[in-house]
Amino acid sequence: MSITDIIRAKRDGRALGRDEIDAVVAGLADGSLPGEQAAALAMAILLKGMDFTETALLTAAMTRSGEVIDWSDMDLPGPLLDKHSTGGIGDKVSLMLAPIVAACGGFVPMVSGRGLGHTGGTLDKLASIAGYHAFPGLDRFRQVVRDTGCAIIGQTGEIAPADRRLYAIRDVTATVESLPLITASILSKKLAAGIRGLVMDIKIGSGAFMATAADAHALAETMGGTAATLGLPMRTVISDMGEVLGTSAGNALEVTEAIAYLRGDA
Repeated sequence: MSITDIIRAKRDGRALGRDEIDAVVAGLADGSLPGEQAAALAMAILLKGMDFTETALLTAAMTRSGEVIDWSDMDLPGPLLDKHSTGGIGDKVSLMLAPIVAACGGFVPMVSGRGLGHTGGTLDKLASIAGYHAFPGLDRFRQVVRDTGCAIIGQTGEIAPADRRLYAIRDVTATVESLPLITASILSKKLAAGIRGLVMDIKIGSGAFMATAADAHALAETMGGTAATLGLPMRTVISDMGEVLGTSAGNALEVTEAIAYLRGDA
């Protein structure tokens, strides 16, 4: 089946199969899929949706499009865990939670992102620290997680490259809001990092990306159903973002607040 046939099938509301999804993701990863066809398919998915099985197939294919980190050789004495937030004004939880989980014996290989819209991203906050290297090699990433219990980095070229290209296309084609594509984008990066458990924090309110409770619950359902299909233990929290989280907003200010909290000064 050609890519045009796959686009037509989704446009007409048919569920895509494994071979069709694998073909699309392979074309995204190696650059052979033209941008206009990727954009057309993204719009078809936005309008027609995907069921949990389709979304899981897309997530798995995007995970396999790059390197999947294997931690088995390190014999880590604790679980590989992660947390993801849809973001909001003053949301600095990751800066605090990753070292807290590490102090409790967990290991947190967190692949984070830049801000979306008006919300601040964890990576933007860390970039305010002079000398912080947000895009190390995966060997260095593994070493830091092993030695300290946690590390927060950006999405490198080895991690889910199909997602990197598709997200860039979605960003300029008004398809960012597609729940299956949001789900596949988030989970593919998390699974590529080798985690074994995830907490998803979906924020709603005036300072958040998700505007309404209905939107948040719809995303929680899609994320939860897809994670369950893939065998990834996940819990979802829907939290209020109607006011600044904590006492500060702004990248460097939030890092300072997080450090003070972890030291017990706040």
